Amino acid sequence: MSQTIVYAEDWAVKLQERLTEPVKWKQVCRVTYTNSKVLHNPYLTEASVQSGTRGTAYTMQDVVETDDSVTINTFKILPQFIDRADLAQSTYADQMVLADKQGILLNEAIETAFYADYASLTTYDASEFGGSGSITVSATNIDDIIRHMKNKIRTAGGESMLEQYGAFIVWRPADLEILESFMQANGFQMADKALGSEAVGSNKGIDYMGVTHYSSNLLTAGHVIGGVKQQYNIGIVKDTYGQIMVNDKDPLNTSGISVVSRVDFKGKAWHNVVPVLYNILVA
Repeated sequence: MSQTIVYAEDWAVKLQERLTEPVKWKQVCRVTYTNSKVLHNPYLTEASVQSGTRGTAYTMQDVVETDDSVTINTFKILPQFIDRADLAQSTYADQMVLADKQGILLNEAIETAFYADYASLTTYDASEFGGSGSITVSATNIDDIIRHMKNKIRTAGGESMLEQYGAFIVWRPADLEILESFMQANGFQMADKALGSEAVGSNKGIDYMGVTHYSSNLLTAGHVIGGVKQQYNIGIVKDTYGQIMVNDKDPLNTSGISVVSRVDFKGKAWHNVVPVLYNILVA
């Protein structure tokens, strides 16, 4: 009967190992682990510096604080059923593979939700270059897209944030290939970098032109995401993250056990950082 046991503690540890790895969304987002239902981000209205002459009165300005908040009320859940015979014929290693896969899928669910929130970001389209509609990414304009995004950040008053946190773009795989080709065509050092292990669209990304570049198959069609790192906020309920629930009492009256893992989270671009986060419309 020992073979029919799910090693729940080890399963949870393996799941947590995968969930805590440095995936893309953790690199570019600010992640808050909390058991609070509501996250708050109060901000002050900008005051104005006044001009005056000697002997004239000045005007007092009120300090106005606005509370930006988000309620963590969404979750992704991964319930899996294992037949008792399959469980008896499986090994400890098989269970660890399943636990690892659960972690991968939950991380991808959070990443997908982040990309799907593109509508809350600042629109960046072909009108930035005198055109209209979506941008067709090519070897002749990919450097312009990168350079102009940095200009938009600075124009929006985000230069200090850019210097502190850096910038990012999550491209489609085909776009990243164009970037690699552009890098190879522009200087020996960049060619070496493009041909090396960094240029694979990995979680650590490729640093080029002052921006860290990633690629993902999880982006919403027609949208690429970019801006200043660590400004988009994701709140995660810490007590359900990386935990599992095992039911070995024949769930749904079916001979077997269930292993259920979930993540409760909510993402938001705070009002005062929307100008430095971009929904790049691409054809």
